[in-house]
Amino acid sequence: MPSENAALEEARATYQQHMRTCRQCHADGAACAVAKHLMRIYNNARRQHNGPAAPEH
Repeated sequence: MPSENAALEEARATYQQHMRTCRQCHADGAACAVAKHLMRIYNNARRQHNGPAAPEH
């Protein structure tokens, strides 16, 4: 199982690769459904890497 840092970097790289190569993202000028899904995966990995947020008072 990859470390948290490796998972974060892999998620980021996968998202960036998709954004560079997706015809739909380029044609529409907006993220396609796959790009949105990959961004959610990246955001989840980033949250796990950074740990839980401190509660606000």
